Amino acid sequence: MRYDTTVDVAAPTDAVWAVLQDVEAWPTWTSSMTSVRRSAAGPLQAGEHVKVRQPGLPPAEWTVTSVEQGASFTWVSHATGVTTSGSHVVAPTRDGSRVTLTLEQHGPLSPVMSVLLGGKARRFVEIEAAGLRARMQRPPSPAP
Repeated sequence: MRYDTTVDVAAPTDAVWAVLQDVEAWPTWTSSMTSVRRSAAGPLQAGEHVKVRQPGLPPAEWTVTSVEQGASFTWVSHATGVTTSGSHVVAPTRDGSRVTLTLEQHGPLSPVMSVLLGGKARRFVEIEAAGLRARMQRPPSPAP
């Protein structure tokens, strides 16, 4: 299974990247995430682990496999019989930025998972894209 979605955002790439790479804050702007906890501090980096909880799914451990600061990151999660990867790409456009989110599943059980959870996975990717666009259109909350 592979699913891509692209959303245009009326904000510069550096601003979009700052929000996108702050994965622990995702639950504040996307209902597809309940909680996200990183194993490291500072900028997102390859090799770190991220525990993600999503509605209706068991917790998943993701490993960041690549980061191109300001432009993209990919993470991978392994479960019995299926490997899931998610990529997040930000590119400049004339009017702001274009964000492409991709979810891929491979492995012997990926066809079964696609049937069982493919619709939910696609919805979650769409929710994340829409949530990111909405987040970029509102001013950030003041620091406490």
